[in-house]
Amino acid sequence: MSTVERKKYCADGRWIESKADRYMPVTDSSSGELIAEVPCCTPDEVDAAITSAQKAFSEWSHLSLAKRTQFMFKWRDILIAHKEELSLLCSKELGKTLGEARGNVQKAIEPTELACALPSLIEGECALQVTSGYDTSTYRMPLGVTAGIVPMNFPAMIPWGWMVPLAIACGNTVVLKANSSTPLTSIRILELFYEEGGFPSGVVNLVTCGRSEAGMLLTDPRVKAVTFVGTTGIGKSVYSTAAAHGKRVQAQCEAKNHALLLADADLEAATNAIINSTYGCAGMRCMALPVVCVQESIADRFVALLKEKAQALRVGCAYDENTQLGPVVSAAHKQKVCDWVRRGVDEGAELVLDGRGVVVPGYEKGFFVGPTILDHVEPGMSVGDCEIFGPVTTVKRVKDYEEGIRVMNANPFANGSCIFTQNGYCSRRFVMETDGGMVGVNVGIPVPTAYFPFSGNKASFFGDLHVLGRDGVRFFTRAKTVTTHWFDEEAAKRRVGTWEGSTEA
Repeated sequence: MSTVERKKYCADGRWIESKADRYMPVTDSSSGELIAEVPCCTPDEVDAAITSAQKAFSEWSHLSLAKRTQFMFKWRDILIAHKEELSLLCSKELGKTLGEARGNVQKAIEPTELACALPSLIEGECALQVTSGYDTSTYRMPLGVTAGIVPMNFPAMIPWGWMVPLAIACGNTVVLKANSSTPLTSIRILELFYEEGGFPSGVVNLVTCGRSEAGMLLTDPRVKAVTFVGTTGIGKSVYSTAAAHGKRVQAQCEAKNHALLLADADLEAATNAIINSTYGCAGMRCMALPVVCVQESIADRFVALLKEKAQALRVGCAYDENTQLGPVVSAAHKQKVCDWVRRGVDEGAELVLDGRGVVVPGYEKGFFVGPTILDHVEPGMSVGDCEIFGPVTTVKRVKDYEEGIRVMNANPFANGSCIFTQNGYCSRRFVMETDGGMVGVNVGIPVPTAYFPFSGNKASFFGDLHVLGRDGVRFFTRAKTVTTHWFDEEAAKRRVGTWEGSTEA
């Protein structure tokens, strides 16, 4: 009988055996097999990771921007070289299909490329001769130690795309709290970071731990900024606690993205886009499209076509190249999704397609949920308002554009939204009137590239500056404005007795 590997935590660039008395299981989502265990790190071990980051900051932040950028160019090439290895690891621990897992790694590479362009993004905002003999300029300076609290659903993109590249390129150091369900991809990337990237020890540190130990990242005065991705309830707590301790916070939270499908849309193309965005990543992404507000005149046709296409999806082992819909992350998460389906039926929704009984031959212990469709979801039904995070489509029937936009904007979340129409007037109105922070017009997953901010709104985000784009650069830096005056001895004598900051000629 083989022994399951027990993973270590990372501080000072070294992998250290934990003294934890509890280890957390990591499973292969397709087979249900236990593949590793990670420690619930002790408070002393979390403290050691913070201490490591603080110690490394002094040296790393004083490297020139040119040298830090050269590290990032090399790091980009390493990620590309190991893309297949990392994709397979992600597919096993999380359940993404291989295509989706490759996309996950690619979304870590793109922000790294953004970090390579940092010299053009971090330029001072203004350099100006404000009056005769006086010059004022603004610099962007690193903050210090930053912390990233990672969700389970994108173990490469979120820690190694959203939380690390811009942070370290700007001169900060990082402590990652990896998700205990899907830590293996992030752990392997950090191994490569030191083994092949050659980064100085302590620039990035990693722990796995419980909520209590993670809370140290929110209160320790050495941590200057926290970026979080997870549920809204925890996100609010992270935001309020960390902000109360003087830290900058980005808290990306839940979503219930809506589409508005109008009668003049290309129904075939729109349905294909909805299939991809709803069932891709088994619905476990905050930019999934779990709600469709469809105009009543085409609702029956749409639901029939959606069912036909959803039934045709091949559900299977995540790391089988032919699979189109993989498992969810764990047995507990599968049960949660199935409970939501039952609740929707209890609330009065019509179950058009039920994926709860799906079994994949050869992978009977895998955590599979097939495509599921709930029709006639009415206002007030929790299944249409709350995040399910699974391959479940809820259909809300609306009379027209006006009712559709009202229904969408009534939702407390506003991560993304999209419209399917061939009417330019309606699409223009939609862009202006939707609460969604990321908007698609005939686009089912309106996720921007790394050059733009990931800009959720309402209860989907708490903070002032979003991840990525220029927002990300500003989040990981502080402004320093410098006023300089050079003068000769005679000018100095003439100015004796005047206020030092005067702008008199």
